[in-house]
Amino acid sequence: MTSSVLPSTFKFAKPALLCFGRALELRASGFGAGASARTGRTQGYSTATSPSTKPLLLYTAGTPNGRKVSVFLEELKEVYGLPYGVRPIDISKNVQKEPWFLALNPNGRIPVLVDRNRADFAVFETGAILLYLAHHYDTLRKFAFDPAARPDEHSEMLQWMFFAHGGIGPMQGQANHFVRFAPEDIPYAKKRYLDETKRLYGVLDMRLTGRDWLAGAGRGMYSIADMNALPWVSSHGFCGIETLDAWPNVKAWVEQAMARPAVKAGMQVP
Repeated sequence: MTSSVLPSTFKFAKPALLCFGRALELRASGFGAGASARTGRTQGYSTATSPSTKPLLLYTAGTPNGRKVSVFLEELKEVYGLPYGVRPIDISKNVQKEPWFLALNPNGRIPVLVDRNRADFAVFETGAILLYLAHHYDTLRKFAFDPAARPDEHSEMLQWMFFAHGGIGPMQGQANHFVRFAPEDIPYAKKRYLDETKRLYGVLDMRLTGRDWLAGAGRGMYSIADMNALPWVSSHGFCGIETLDAWPNVKAWVEQAMARPAVKAGMQVP
């Protein structure tokens, strides 16, 4: 892949200079300054905080799936100063089906992330993008669990990510379609997908009993498991679920997450 995928019109979400400043802050606190046991040399900057880090590029639209990734990018920007740019994709005009986009994602769906720090490596599917960003850029494990040091919590995180990816997104997405966009009124389809969406909210509510977040010991830790479900659940009104009062734990979880500055910013992208 060449840099031809990088349009001249994409928006930068953060000047790269802040990345350098954040790198100095992290190194001053001791992060990334350890010596290699084998060579005795001082370690360099992490990928996330290197002053030479290039902005990542996100192709996206204002949908729940797109906002999963923009929320995480905003969280990474806040912690590490990681810069990224945005190219909005007009899905109403099927831009995501054009040949240049299919070269990035053969499935023709947003979002797609292009990592300019790794030879313009492209990643599609929201769960895969979140895990990719966590692996390469969340070097302090602020938003994910180390699979070696915290294997059970890492597994919990994956379980709840896959639960949302295979359940909430598809079912609520179908509810959105039949409630909002179907060319004919099909009561059975609307009821089927709304009922299933509500059932899945009930599963979340059980999980969040006595907890703040979906994964992690005790009351949990805010992680990409939460980011993966939040944009769907927080948009419940679009499919006709007017309130979350029937699921008080889910309601409290949404309110707590939506109060985060990075979440507020990410939900406004593009």
